[in-house]
Amino acid sequence: MAHHHHNTAERPLKSAFVLITVFMLVEAIGGWLTNSLTLLADAGHMFLDASALGLAWYALRLSQREHDEQLSYGYHRFEVLAAFVNGLTLVALCGWIIVEAVGRLSDPQPILAAPALAIAGVGLIVNLLAFRILESSATSSLNVRAAVWHVIGDVLGSVAAIAAASIILLTGWYYADPVLAFLVVAILLRGAIRVIIEAGHILLEGVPQHLNLERIKARLTESIAEVIEIHHVHAWALTSERPMVTLHATINEGSDAHDAVARIKAVLLADFGVDHSTIQIEHGPCPDDGHPHH
Repeated sequence: MAHHHHNTAERPLKSAFVLITVFMLVEAIGGWLTNSLTLLADAGHMFLDASALGLAWYALRLSQREHDEQLSYGYHRFEVLAAFVNGLTLVALCGWIIVEAVGRLSDPQPILAAPALAIAGVGLIVNLLAFRILESSATSSLNVRAAVWHVIGDVLGSVAAIAAASIILLTGWYYADPVLAFLVVAILLRGAIRVIIEAGHILLEGVPQHLNLERIKARLTESIAEVIEIHHVHAWALTSERPMVTLHATINEGSDAHDAVARIKAVLLADFGVDHSTIQIEHGPCPDDGHPHH
């Protein structure tokens, strides 16, 4: 079943990744040859989305590898590290586009509007096709659902590039290129900064956004009769989809420790979506309470 799920999600991710990556290169070369800053900015946006698609696809493949003595949790964190680096690279790319756009506002430069319009039009078709490929399997994978939103951003970027080329072709107003490049950069920066923040939070072992440690404590003590107290709760994530929890549970004397662990794990999975947890069962005082660290 898991293998079938991987294959179901992997095929559309791979197809969309190849499609968008190929056209990203075409758009970048076309933007350089036609002198269209809007096309270059949209190519940068497609780079963000191609990276996201490629990482999602590669992460599915890596997640099937067994962990080893050097990487006891496996290869899942590679996705987060690569996303963080990609986000930083894209911020630098945005900086270059902004500097170039400001320069063109003071000194407008002609572009080859007709070829730029043709390339942007093909880009819109490519992005709509990628959207259709991913949409069909979006319900089966969070990775794919996230990728769908990336492609929607690409569609908007293509529309901006078409608008800029059309305005220049019809009116000769060259300011349309840098002005709409700013719009694409705004979309790109928003995505890049969000990636950096989310990846940085995971790399710093931050508590996943959907988890609340106090709620976990309250839920476990309320729903499991033999649990007296929950403490030393730590939550982090390998990736955005793989939350992890460790905690200490004080239970009543005479209660079955194995049964308590099973029930705690069941609540963590059902109520909080945590499928990997480490539980320390205690009778009486916690042996770690005398240590200076938490």
